[in-house]
Amino acid sequence: MRNNVQVSVRKVFLSFLLRLLSSTVKIKKPKWLKVKLPTGEAFKNVRSITKSHNLHTICESGNCPNMGECWGAGTATFMILGNICTRSCGFCNVMTGRPLAVDKLEPKKVAKSINLMNVKHAVITSVDRDDLPDGGASIWVETINEIRRQNPRTTMETLIPDFKGRLKDIQPIIDVAPEVVSHNMETVKRLTRQVRIQAKYDRSLETLKYLHDGGIRTKSGIMLGLGETEKEIIETMHDLRKVGVVILTIGQYLQPSKKHLPVVNFITPEQFERYKKSDISIRGISLFNQNSSLTLFRIRGYS
Repeated sequence: MRNNVQVSVRKVFLSFLLRLLSSTVKIKKPKWLKVKLPTGEAFKNVRSITKSHNLHTICESGNCPNMGECWGAGTATFMILGNICTRSCGFCNVMTGRPLAVDKLEPKKVAKSINLMNVKHAVITSVDRDDLPDGGASIWVETINEIRRQNPRTTMETLIPDFKGRLKDIQPIIDVAPEVVSHNMETVKRLTRQVRIQAKYDRSLETLKYLHDGGIRTKSGIMLGLGETEKEIIETMHDLRKVGVVILTIGQYLQPSKKHLPVVNFITPEQFERYKKSDISIRGISLFNQNSSLTLFRIRGYS
């Protein structure tokens, strides 16, 4: 018992030390990661629609560095179930704490906004709602159904939580069958506890396998620059392939604030290209590729 306590104290101290170092040691951001400031009519239109319907986007809540590019193209990732998460991942800028009551009108609001924006492919995500009996699965289903009702020609990608591994809460999402269901691993196995303190690496793999076995086209994502090794990255890619994942995004982690985990290193475009051409991947980048191998995308920033 005493040894377990000592190990826990040591882990807490190391986590605190990492965050302390992040406030004193700053790695200069390389030129290839610089993005344009948000501007343009399309950007203003997306902001106006989301604000007028009192909707949340991961773009704003997560302080995403690619927001200017996406909103400038008239696209956004809608975040349902509020903007307060019950988990406190070390990389994420979304607020954490006790969430507000679920907005029962949210599914209709999201669907209407997608219609107004004339979105052809909608991306929906959510905060973790461990406070709800079903983790928010019922609202997920309502949202997907309402989007289809108001936007019959719009395809969907849903980025879901792990629902604490409860298969009975994942099944309803399989039943409504979005075109793509994504669940992010975020990092390699060794760093999972540090990066996603309330999540489990194997539980996320089990979630993805259950989705795949249910006939769903699955997607995942990992961040680089948190101290992982190349060998660990390849191992994670292999793990994802084993559970049937067909699409993988890999991106550079960017520290949202001094309170978050520090960037250990910046991945060069050449390194990203090497992962893309590794023996586990294929070169195609079609979102709906029928090939059973992993498709790799490189995104500029991930926070």
